[in-house]
Amino acid sequence: MAKKKERSVNVSGKPKHSLDVNRNGSTAKTSGGRSSATVNRLKMYKSRPKRDRKGKILKHDFQSSELPSTRIRPDRNWFGNTRVVGQKQLEFFREELQSRLSSNYTVLLKERKLPLSLLNDRQKQSRVHLLDTESFADAFGPKGKRKRPKLLASNYESLAKRADGSQGAFEEKRGASSSVEENEDGFRDLVRHTMFEKGQSKRIWGELYKVIDSSDVVIQVLDARDPLGTRCYHLEKHLKEHCTHKHLILLLNKCDLVPAWVTKGWLRVLSKEYPSLAFHASINKSFGKGSLLSVLRQFSRLKSDKQAISVGFVGYPNVGKSSVINTLRTKNVCKVAPIPGETKVWQYITLTKRIFLVDCPGVVYQNNNDSETDIVLKGVVCIILPYILGIDRCGFHHCEAYVSNSIAYQKLLPSLALWACSFFFKKN
Repeated sequence: MAKKKERSVNVSGKPKHSLDVNRNGSTAKTSGGRSSATVNRLKMYKSRPKRDRKGKILKHDFQSSELPSTRIRPDRNWFGNTRVVGQKQLEFFREELQSRLSSNYTVLLKERKLPLSLLNDRQKQSRVHLLDTESFADAFGPKGKRKRPKLLASNYESLAKRADGSQGAFEEKRGASSSVEENEDGFRDLVRHTMFEKGQSKRIWGELYKVIDSSDVVIQVLDARDPLGTRCYHLEKHLKEHCTHKHLILLLNKCDLVPAWVTKGWLRVLSKEYPSLAFHASINKSFGKGSLLSVLRQFSRLKSDKQAISVGFVGYPNVGKSSVINTLRTKNVCKVAPIPGETKVWQYITLTKRIFLVDCPGVVYQNNNDSETDIVLKGVVCIILPYILGIDRCGFHHCEAYVSNSIAYQKLLPSLALWACSFFFKKN
């Protein structure tokens, strides 16, 4: 007769249910049991609110055992306005805020905590009274009386006159070229080469707007030899109208190529509008590096609510934007070249943990008043031919002394540069 299996008794007193981590004295890894995290998760799934016999909830799920006191003291101050601002106080604060914001040397702190929507004046926009001219029921719906649209011009002559008037207003607003205005037929006698349209493509302007959108501080690099010619007023107007929270700094680069009194004069003029600094880009022997770094550190302290700030460098081609970044980093992190157009796309460079530098390709704003000579002298295009209109402003001996010194320093062929200057003066 077979013996019956006796049921094992838990003598140790340890539970053997599935929600016990130390079941049978083994760990979860060796026996394939449940870990403590799995057990806690399963217990959370089974948690339910506690109820009495009648089904009334005594304690909700995930509710703390100690309930705070929810009684509100019957006081009128709890149900009234805590702060009241009168119209005079609001107007005074608005005027003070506008006077501070108009200055380019001030920085608005805690901008997100101020109700700027209440402080800014509403833009005065002319309302179009469409319903006063023609009601909605007369134009649309089953009782509509209008069978054809109301055109602004009834024939081609009136349409042509209206187009001429709008074109004239557009040219006056945008500042049309003088060459078109001089000719009565509206044609220009000179057709420029596509070489003089460098830096005006949509791709490069797209790169510029990417840099502006991602930057907290915008540094416009100017050439000390022609600060006004290499200055982009369109960019400054865009920052004033659409990016009021961004800060603009004018950096006068290549100050080693002009006398000291010229640099002082330009700094005196430019500092009336924006903060201006003189700079000489060089990894070994630089000038103005400490001043620029101190300004950037001040902005990083003022923007303490942000984890890091981005500083964008914009300007004309070949003004030294990449060279300035290399000077701040004290090593070659951006490609530089003596010809314009070396930087093709925007790029991020880390200066410190809280300051990032953004390099931008050279952008040229289309100005029809600039001649080909002005474009060449601004450094927008690379000089290939020895003939340059406007070089007759200086004598041959000045060109010979300057070119021979600069070329000999670079250990190149000085005779080639001297031949280029002599070729021009013999030709003229």
